[in-house]
Amino acid sequence: MFSSLPNFVILDLETTGDSPLYDRITEIALVRFENGIETERWETLVNPRISIPPFISRLTGITNEMVSGAPTFEEVAHKLYGYIEGAVLAAHNVRFDHGFLKSEYKRIGAVLRQKVMCTVKLSRRLYPEHRSHGLDAIMRRHGLVTDARHRAMGDVELVMAYLESAKHELGEARVLETVASLLKGPSLPAGLDGAFMNEIPDSPGVYLFYGENDLPLYIGKSVALRSRVMSHFNGDHSSSREMRIGQQVTRVECIETAGELGALLLESRLIKERQPVHNRRLRTAKNLFSLSLARGLNQIPLVKIVTEDDIDPTLFEHLFGLFRSRKAAVEALRGIALENRLCPRIIGIETGKGACFAHQLQRCDGVCAGKESPDLHYLRLKQALIPHRLKSWPYPGTIGIREHDEASGRSQLHIFDSWRHLGTVEDEGELEEVLQARASLSFDLDIYNVLQKNLRKYPEIVSLGFSSAHHRVDLCSGVVP
Repeated sequence: MFSSLPNFVILDLETTGDSPLYDRITEIALVRFENGIETERWETLVNPRISIPPFISRLTGITNEMVSGAPTFEEVAHKLYGYIEGAVLAAHNVRFDHGFLKSEYKRIGAVLRQKVMCTVKLSRRLYPEHRSHGLDAIMRRHGLVTDARHRAMGDVELVMAYLESAKHELGEARVLETVASLLKGPSLPAGLDGAFMNEIPDSPGVYLFYGENDLPLYIGKSVALRSRVMSHFNGDHSSSREMRIGQQVTRVECIETAGELGALLLESRLIKERQPVHNRRLRTAKNLFSLSLARGLNQIPLVKIVTEDDIDPTLFEHLFGLFRSRKAAVEALRGIALENRLCPRIIGIETGKGACFAHQLQRCDGVCAGKESPDLHYLRLKQALIPHRLKSWPYPGTIGIREHDEASGRSQLHIFDSWRHLGTVEDEGELEEVLQARASLSFDLDIYNVLQKNLRKYPEIVSLGFSSAHHRVDLCSGVVP
């Protein structure tokens, strides 16, 4: 390989999913080099103690039956550490693999501190003319082949082949120089205190970047705060916006949470409150629209575009789609009408009397011209809108979703009712105050989207559909009478 490089290990993991907090490792493979010579090669399946999703099995070829008799991570942790100790850990998208390893070691009470190098970043530096730097793109560019793609050792060998190919194409000196620059680590802006940066925990939470005059520049979230914050200053920016953010930061603030959901919720709230310059997404809380279906044939038009003030989560069975602008709502309704040969005049897109223009073009079945019964047209409209219907709140009342971070010991209960986030509590005394706030909160599309994506991840859902005066909540063990 590269004789003048320090000891390094090329590693790849296969996992049950992409979240180090909730998913587990199913396979590990690595090759260790010392002074450029391969000295160790090791691979093992790992029993994740959770079920492997079918789509992951189809991707990797690793099934639940294959790992049922394999060792657990705890059983191979010591052996794995022996291979990676004192070496640079190299992987394709090393943040993914390193994040999973840190989480697995944390679960057994150990802390993993490893110097890392990302071969994706190396590819970007060596081949800036290319847009894609995933393993599949690299295989195509370098003419590499494997019959074990998405298996751990197969992908390790692909990375090794790619490094050899880069060495022959560009010269060993250039590759070594680029690797050395990546290993130097991030270069912090002059205004940032390096000592403070080293104290940032690698736990879930939200980070806030401030610029001159303490102006909020950017707010982000991560399940590993320190790693994410430091990544902003690694000099390998994928956009000019990231580069500007890194150059303008004079102060960093971090707020820990008990988990990923807490970080998502806090990020959404802080962005709306502080309106940071470089956050485009999540900044706008208003200007929300939906489609409301008439309850019967007496109301014409049959569909009304309602604004945020009329978007009531308790009436979601009559609302369809959520849109950031009236124009987007109109265009969506127009598309539904065209696809289903509905009358744009009757449903409210066009004005006028008599047969609509769409009927003249044979794109409307003719309810406006007496050729289709209003009842049948209304029924077809309802059926066409069903895929867009907003999901009704699936619980009888208020719920709490509990998160607990083993490393920090922090526990939080996130309180929700009718898709609204009432608040987050860390002790029993805060619960009553949060529950009383439910009537004053409006619907928030970002919270709705967060819950839609994350509800199934959290089995520890606590029912709070009662007066908290007669119950207490233990944030670690649930609701107890």
